[in-house]
Amino acid sequence: MKYETVMGLEVHVELDTESKLFCSCSAKFGARPNENVCPACAGMPGMPAVLNEKALQLAIAAALVTNSEITEVMTFDKKNYFYPDLPAGYQITQWFSPVCRNGRVEIETKAGKKTINLKQIHIEEDAGKLVHDVLPGATLADFNRTSVPLIEIVSMPDFRSAEEVTAYLEKLRSLLSFAGVSDCKMQEGSMRCDVNISVRETGSKELGVRTEIKNMNSLKAIAAAIAYETERHTDYLETGAGRLIQETRRWDDSAGESFSMREKENATDYRYFPNPELMPVIINEKMIKTVRDGLPEPADKKFTRFTEKLGLSEYDAGLITGSKNLSDIFDETMKYIENPKEIANRILVDLLALAKGDNKGEDDVSVDCRKFAKLIEMTENKTINRNISKKLLALVLQEGIDPETYVKDNKLGMIGDAGEVEKAVLEVIKENAGSVVEYRGGSTKVFGFLVGQTMRKLGGKADPQIVNRLLAEALGQN
Repeated sequence: MKYETVMGLEVHVELDTESKLFCSCSAKFGARPNENVCPACAGMPGMPAVLNEKALQLAIAAALVTNSEITEVMTFDKKNYFYPDLPAGYQITQWFSPVCRNGRVEIETKAGKKTINLKQIHIEEDAGKLVHDVLPGATLADFNRTSVPLIEIVSMPDFRSAEEVTAYLEKLRSLLSFAGVSDCKMQEGSMRCDVNISVRETGSKELGVRTEIKNMNSLKAIAAAIAYETERHTDYLETGAGRLIQETRRWDDSAGESFSMREKENATDYRYFPNPELMPVIINEKMIKTVRDGLPEPADKKFTRFTEKLGLSEYDAGLITGSKNLSDIFDETMKYIENPKEIANRILVDLLALAKGDNKGEDDVSVDCRKFAKLIEMTENKTINRNISKKLLALVLQEGIDPETYVKDNKLGMIGDAGEVEKAVLEVIKENAGSVVEYRGGSTKVFGFLVGQTMRKLGGKADPQIVNRLLAEALGQN
């Protein structure tokens, strides 16, 4: 190919802390606008900044899972620029001595394995959020997010395709969420990505004109933006038409285009200088060991344990370890019932189907694992059948019922009496003579209909195996 795309990423990840980076205001998502703001995070003069220790521990955890070199003496700096959602007029960040440098993340695509090198990870405070079009012709500022603790993961320009970018972001999401660093929910903005992209002639060592696509929080949108910018840059190189400058652009997903926001600043434009209000932090080996010893089991080790020790298929294990939330539900349920294959099946089929019906993703599923395990156990020992079990699972999620009590109070126990089932089978055959003739004439598809009619007559509580056996026997008789 004549041209190649070169990209580097800046990934912003909100740290999973209760409070903000330099004050005690809540850092949780979903509060009313400007509910969690105090004079310190609102940038009022004279308010001292005090570092959140938990944020530092999570940043060290991020350094460990990305194979980075942790800095011995870490400092904070001021990055100066004016923006309406940055009330102090500067951002507290790390420029001269960030928490770590020189990391690496292994990714795998259809082309094979590749190492993405990291320039650095630094800690910084988030800015607020501008809300457009709530009032006609006005933009409102919500400062809840101001000073929420972030890490920014800065890669080298090692990406050559949207597939590599997607693989990297998915790998980061796995590494950081399983380490407890962040929930990495892109839809809530706790993981956002700036894509720095340029196009050059294949074989050239010089980078082309760089465009930054700002604040992307969807893998689909990121792929579309990369394709659009690649074409825009290539067209310019081919024809000279248009305007290609170093700039920051925003992506409009509905329009399928990027639009210029401002010319892209250089580091000197931000006038970085050391923050005199925050003393240097010494990160010693004892601190690093404490964080390392407290790291939860990562996704790849869970996958190995699930497949090699618990006997799950690679497909099922891959789906479950694709989400920290699902893997946590799996492990917690295993504490109450040791039936890994059935637990996996019920998570991936029943639980996710109910979540989808409630417009929830796999990271938002929540279930009482003790009750979930009890449902599986009651199904396995034929106290209830699978159909009743699915309905009860929905009630566990929606109303928090106790399965055993509910089954007893509502007489939902499975009918295993062959005589009672046989009576229902004979009634169904008598009531559906036409379907019986079709079946005996070779149309086996009506068998399922007759099974359904029998189950309905028995209130959905019969053992399906007994129903199928007795119905087949009855239909086989002359």
